[in-house]
Amino acid sequence: MLSRTADNLFWMSRYVERAESIARILHAASRMAAVPIAEGTESNEWQSALAAAACDRAFAATGQEATPENVFEYLAFAEDNPSSIRNCLRMARTNARAVRTALTTDTWEAINSAWLELHRYRTDDVSPSGLNRFIAWVKETSLRVDGAAYRTMLRHDAYWFSRLGVYLERADNTARILDVKYHVLLPPSEHVGGGLDFFQWSTILRSVSALTAYHWVYRDKLQPWLIADLLILREEMPRSLASCYANLTMFLDELARDYGRQGESQRHARRICAQLRNARTDDIFQGGLHEFLTEFITENNRLGALIADQYLI
Repeated sequence: MLSRTADNLFWMSRYVERAESIARILHAASRMAAVPIAEGTESNEWQSALAAAACDRAFAATGQEATPENVFEYLAFAEDNPSSIRNCLRMARTNARAVRTALTTDTWEAINSAWLELHRYRTDDVSPSGLNRFIAWVKETSLRVDGAAYRTMLRHDAYWFSRLGVYLERADNTARILDVKYHVLLPPSEHVGGGLDFFQWSTILRSVSALTAYHWVYRDKLQPWLIADLLILREEMPRSLASCYANLTMFLDELARDYGRQGESQRHARRICAQLRNARTDDIFQGGLHEFLTEFITENNRLGALIADQYLI
């Protein structure tokens, strides 16, 4: 396969996954903003949404205040934000169109129709019902694209490159969402384990569709260390870091077998996968969850660069 084709497939999937993740972040922020907080306490849900989307510095450069209206517009529709949902879907369609013959009809139609349907939504509708409709549509769009690819694409290099994009992006977003909750979100006046802390953790789990899974696995009330265990180390949890790296390792190995050689991207993915399989939650918290997640995000970005060097350039 041409490296340009592989690059288009890789980024097509990354952009669709990123659009869904940002929609989930907006949903979490809107739910947490609806919870009353102590008088005199400053709320930072919308600022945390920008941090989770890695857009806080770019947004600050615009000089706007982090109000619900401004953050929603910036993360959902802003043309000057490369990671806005609008731009993610536009770039997903652009990449898909460039490799139209490498996609099945169902996959292309799911992406193309999403871009056309996007124009039905208004940038100024930040009411709870309007925001929820938009978020539900974005998640449904991602499911359609993902399901079409899973059900109809041949299991060869085109499919494997597209899945690499999904899991690399998903790992990054899960790590960022977890880090923002633990390191940024809880106001100083609120104590850990209190009502607001409990609601924020449950909302974070909802944002990655993991609340029911948590209760199935642990059968316990929400505990930060158990939530970290679920979202970092449990391979049976589809959005966990361990699950993402089990899949990244598998698809990189498929490419290595198909092309008859492996490189640094395979070795790097295996190292991270092994570290996650051998890690213990107690050790992660003892060394600092924020530090662990920061290092993970750096190493995940390095894997993206290695994949690009090995296959996409």
